[in-house]
Amino acid sequence: MWCVAELNDEYIAKMEDVLETYERPYDPTEPVVCLDEKPVTLHADVRPASPAQPGREARRDNEYERRGTANVFCAVEPKAGRHFTFATPDRSGFEFARAACDLAMQYPEARTIHLVMDNLNIHRRKSLTDVFGVEIGGEIWGRFTVHFTPTHGSWLNQAEIEIGMFSRQCLGTRRIPDLQTLRVESRAWNRRMNRDRIKINWKFDRRAARRKFGYKRKSFTRS
Repeated sequence: MWCVAELNDEYIAKMEDVLETYERPYDPTEPVVCLDEKPVTLHADVRPASPAQPGREARRDNEYERRGTANVFCAVEPKAGRHFTFATPDRSGFEFARAACDLAMQYPEARTIHLVMDNLNIHRRKSLTDVFGVEIGGEIWGRFTVHFTPTHGSWLNQAEIEIGMFSRQCLGTRRIPDLQTLRVESRAWNRRMNRDRIKINWKFDRRAARRKFGYKRKSFTRS
């Protein structure tokens, strides 16, 4: 459940831009990709778990050891059913730059990649130029047409749905002790999702937004 902030002209303009991007007909030369981050707490078993046996469920001790935190950049191309997960030690600008570079390399033939993100401070051209230099970093950033969600409007980012699926289907209630295990598990989940081409059926469009929030087309004036 999301709480919508003050519905001013800036919020509406960014919301309309994101929704218009979602409404575009599928075009493989201009893919629409959504990206967001998922923090992950790492836990290790203190005592070995007992595997399931005939007539007995698997058992796990309730005591565990905290092993710090990690991060997963989750990206999805909703209409094509393409999924990308990048497990990283943190959510720094350095790691975002590497994830953005890897993402750009997945679409070598695209004229542009429409990238929907929230307003996190690392989601900027500077993150890439700091890592790859002004020329190469700028070239990579130039592969994207970025669409920022409004402030407090991350519910408009379909990557939030992707994170929900990843959390339930990959992480679940299991204990993941280290970054290497997280990378192995996230890649396995990613391969399965791409094999099945799982798509997101997004139904909230500009017409629904105008009806829901009571503003007029183009003028962005509340009725």
